[in-house]
Amino acid sequence: MQGETLQEEPKEKTAEKKETFAKYTAKDSVFGALFRDKKYLMQLYHALHPEDVKTTEDALTDITIRNVLTNGIYNDLCFRVGDKVMFLVEHQSSWTMNIIIRVLMYLAQIYHDYFEKQGADLYGSKKVHVPEPELYMIFTGERASRPEMISLTKEFFGGKECAIEVKVKVLYGGKGNDIISQYVNFTKVYNEQVKKYGRSREAVTETICICKDRDVLREFLAGREKEVISIMMALFDEEKIMRTHIASEKKAASKETARKAAEQMLRLGKLSAEEIAGCFTELSVEDIQEIERGLLQTV
Repeated sequence: MQGETLQEEPKEKTAEKKETFAKYTAKDSVFGALFRDKKYLMQLYHALHPEDVKTTEDALTDITIRNVLTNGIYNDLCFRVGDKVMFLVEHQSSWTMNIIIRVLMYLAQIYHDYFEKQGADLYGSKKVHVPEPELYMIFTGERASRPEMISLTKEFFGGKECAIEVKVKVLYGGKGNDIISQYVNFTKVYNEQVKKYGRSREAVTETICICKDRDVLREFLAGREKEVISIMMALFDEEKIMRTHIASEKKAASKETARKAAEQMLRLGKLSAEEIAGCFTELSVEDIQEIERGLLQTV
């Protein structure tokens, strides 16, 4: 407002905010950022249960497992409606039935956390309250002839009835302009732009521009454009790091195999270090000489 003097926040606070933002964007996704906002979480709930006109945002509780500091279990989205129903929602771009197993593991952890928070006595005689689960996967790849429901017993036990069953409803979007369809459309536009521009900032900015023009997550993108760009560029960086790590692991494995073969050749004593090095692209003459010294020390 005019006439008011805005006080600057202490530098420590500003630095803390920047650090927090950097940390969560580095491990976040557009999916997580979208549905962390109660407004869009409510839209998701209405897309799943359009018949419920009474539930309000206040009744929704985000209970997503977020474990960014360790390699423990974590999931994409889980929320509770009052104490009645738990909704566990995963999003997947490549088809895998292993999602059923992951959902089962997430659900067990979520119930564990719920009972602990409620102080429920699982060893007592009184029956505890168990919120009903609803399990979903939002699939953003090509649907083809994929099913609307996937089942643990059908996919892993040949349909045989057994002690446990898990059913996951698969959502493909495409029905009107609900928030699920908008998110799926967003991912499709993004994939098209990556094919055109590669994994670049231009692909990200073009995705946002096209989606706003097509009324796909327009309000969300307009209000958080910088945040979305930061998130998606951070994901590019993570993918690059992962690809580099995998290539490095393969190279290391290949070199170790070559070292073992070179050892055998040295034991035979028929070739010089230079000749053996010529047999391998992974090893230099110095590498062969080092292996040779190691063999001599063990004699």
